Amino acid sequence: MKIPAVNLRPALEAAAAEWRAHLDALFCRMHFILGEEVAAFEREFAASQGARFAVGVGNGTDAIELCLRAAGLGGSGRQVLTSPLTAPFTGLAILRAGCAVRFADLDPETLLLDPESAAASAGRRTAAILPVHLYGQVCDLRRFAALARQLDAALIQDACQAHGARYGGRSLASFGPAAFSFYPTKNLGCLGDGGAVVTNRAAPARRIRLLRDGGRSRGHVSVVPGINSRLDEMQACYLRAFLPHLEEWNRERRRIADLYDRALADCPGLRPVRRSPGSVCHLYVVRARRRERLREFLSRHGIATGIHYGVPLHLQPAFRDCGARRGDLPVAERAAREVLSLPLWPGMPPAMIEETVERISRFYQ
Repeated sequence: MKIPAVNLRPALEAAAAEWRAHLDALFCRMHFILGEEVAAFEREFAASQGARFAVGVGNGTDAIELCLRAAGLGGSGRQVLTSPLTAPFTGLAILRAGCAVRFADLDPETLLLDPESAAASAGRRTAAILPVHLYGQVCDLRRFAALARQLDAALIQDACQAHGARYGGRSLASFGPAAFSFYPTKNLGCLGDGGAVVTNRAAPARRIRLLRDGGRSRGHVSVVPGINSRLDEMQACYLRAFLPHLEEWNRERRRIADLYDRALADCPGLRPVRRSPGSVCHLYVVRARRRERLREFLSRHGIATGIHYGVPLHLQPAFRDCGARRGDLPVAERAAREVLSLPLWPGMPPAMIEETVERISRFYQ
C-alpha cells in the first residue's frame, strides 16, 4: 500500500463546486490583482479566526516581515526572539525586516518556545517576541504576553501552522498580530503561495495594506518603502472554497491524531510529541529512536514521512550571527535529531493509519 505523507485530492474534490464557482466569477470580472475575491476572503478569514481584520499577502514569510515592519521595527537592527525549531522562513523574515534574530530553547514535551528560556535569553535589545505555533500547537500566549509587556516589546505570532487554533478559547488575534501561510499542505492551503495577517487593531491592518502594495497610497506614488506582496485573486478563489471546511477538517485531523496516540502509546523506541490544548494537528510528530533507519524501513514499505525540522536554525549558516552555537540550545538540538512526521490529512483512510502503525511496531519489535 502506498501511503503519502499528505494528500490534497480529497480537499480539492470536497470543495470543487465552490472553487469552480469562484473562478467563474473571477474570469467574468477579469480583475486579477487585489479584487473582489481577495477582499471577500479577507472578510471571511478574519471572521473565521475571530479577528477584526485580515490582510492577504504573498506568503507566510512576507506576513511575518510585514508584522515587524508595521510594529515600527523595519531596519532597526533590534532583536526578535523566536524558536530555533521551525522552518527557516521564520528567521529569514526577521532578517528581511532588518532585525536581528535571537533564539531561546524549547519546552521538552511540546517542543514549543519555552517562556522561561525566552525570558532568560531576552535583553535590552529585544524588541519583539515571535512564538511559533509549531505543528498546529499554540504556545503559552498568556506568559508570552506578560513577558512582552515586561520588556516593552511587540508580541507577534507565527501562526503559519495554526489555522483555526485558539488559546484558552480566545482568538489568537486578541494577543497580537498573527501571521499565516497558505502553502498547499497547510490546514488551510491554496494551490500555490499565499499568506495573511490577522489583527484586532485597525492601525496595523492599514499599515500592512499599505506596505504590501509597494507603499502606495494611490496611483503609482510610494509614500513609504513597501514591498510587493499581494495575495493572488486566483488563490483567493480556492481559499474561499476551502475555508468553510476548515473546522471540519481540523476535527478530522484531531481524530486521526487521537488514533495514532492510542495505537502508539506502548510502542518502544517512539513517543508522540505532547499536543497543547487547542492544537489543530497540522502535523502528527513523534520522537523516534533510530529515526533514519525507521524512516528508510517505512519508505521501503511505501510509507512516506517527513522531518520538521532536521537542523535547528541556530546551526544553519544563514543564522551564524544569532549568537548561539552548538550545545547552547540542547532541547532543540536533540529534538531535531529525533522528530518524525507521520502521514496525516483529512480524509485519510483508517487502513492507512493501521498500516503505518503496524509497520512502526514491526520495526521496533
